[in-house]
Amino acid sequence: MRVPSLRFAHVSRGKNEPPPGIVGVARVDLRTKVLVRRLEPGDIAIIDHPDLDRVSADELIACRVAAVVNTSKSVTGRYPNLGPGLLLEAGIPVIDDVGREVLTRVGDGSTVRLDKDILYNAGDQVIAKGVLLTRAALEAAMGEANAGVPTQIDSFAANTLEFLRRERDLLTNGVDLPELATTMKDRHVLVVVRGYRYREDLRALRPYIREYRPVLLAVDGGADALLEAGYRPDVIIGDMDSVSDEALQAGAELVVHAYPDGRAPGMARLQGLGLDAARLPAPGTSEDVALLVADARGASLIAVVGTHWTLEEFLDKGRPGMASTFLTHLRVGSKLVNARGVHQLYQSRISGWALAALVVAAAVTIVVAIAWMYVRYGTMPQAVGLLYGIKPVIIAVVLQALWGLGRTAIKSRLLAAIVPSGTCCVKPASKPLIPARANSNPRPAVRKAGLQSS
Repeated sequence: MRVPSLRFAHVSRGKNEPPPGIVGVARVDLRTKVLVRRLEPGDIAIIDHPDLDRVSADELIACRVAAVVNTSKSVTGRYPNLGPGLLLEAGIPVIDDVGREVLTRVGDGSTVRLDKDILYNAGDQVIAKGVLLTRAALEAAMGEANAGVPTQIDSFAANTLEFLRRERDLLTNGVDLPELATTMKDRHVLVVVRGYRYREDLRALRPYIREYRPVLLAVDGGADALLEAGYRPDVIIGDMDSVSDEALQAGAELVVHAYPDGRAPGMARLQGLGLDAARLPAPGTSEDVALLVADARGASLIAVVGTHWTLEEFLDKGRPGMASTFLTHLRVGSKLVNARGVHQLYQSRISGWALAALVVAAAVTIVVAIAWMYVRYGTMPQAVGLLYGIKPVIIAVVLQALWGLGRTAIKSRLLAAIVPSGTCCVKPASKPLIPARANSNPRPAVRKAGLQSS
């Protein structure tokens, strides 16, 4: 996917010619997952993100940024991370290693110009210079990173074993249950994390959500993912650093994941918004805590979207170990269903348009058949009751078809308002579409014998 940007040719210019490069609004933040909530198409994202991971790159691409300026190296060589490659494939230029000074030199919301590897302010003054990441440079950096993978795996395994020894009680005792009004006992619980391919998987799970009505448990930014998909989360668990104010104020129950010693930095933010929340001290990640809470509250099945499962993903996120996830999966494994990739598991071979055409053809056939029956037998007393009984059935079938097609076709609130308004403006016909048939074949008069005059 190529993002639109304002690019200008590198030629000598007159007074009225635009400057070369990319001109856009600068958005600055130390945390990429916080920055993406403010980005608009065409913005220039200025981040401080060594080893840019895949999830963050996917979010930047979805925001359709014009360019990414990183104060650190997008590939440090620690691990062959996937984020920079995704940005280059999307046609988004990446300027690396410009230095942290740019964070104070550029005001958030100011207009800047990026020409090759140099960043200018509105007054055409140089404010930062970095390294333009090219495909050749990325391949060389990834080759060096691949050479260090064995060392990273050894360190990862050591950290995992250390956590296992220190937090083994997590497997036997679980976590303390927070006070929640939401009932999870004997219900399905869908845990949503804003991770890999979460949009596609949520779209594929629409029939499941519609039929089973699971408890929607969001982990931090997973609440925004649910709102984006058209759902409201029932419970939000996390440290509350990557979830929007809109999602926090959507009416869900809030549980702040605190450190084992009770410290909960996210609680101050909720108090500033005037929101109540339960505090849950626990080791491990917020994803693991969400799974343990669902299990402890009696969920019959726990489906997960966007969570981290593989060694590659944990290293890509910069996690030192995955012991808490290992222990969590051992505890809740019998209930756990990973919904990742469900959008690739099955795709209907019948397109939406083909299905709509089939429904319309069936409806036309039924209407023609009913119309023929009305014209042919409408005046017979035996058929009147039958036709009156069929009418409600036809109306119900048509309304059900319109409801199903409408939920698929109407994608915005504007269309949702226009359709019923236009329907109300249609003037009912003053005459029936199929008028009552005149008695074109009247019964002949009966002539009785003996009554004729001679």
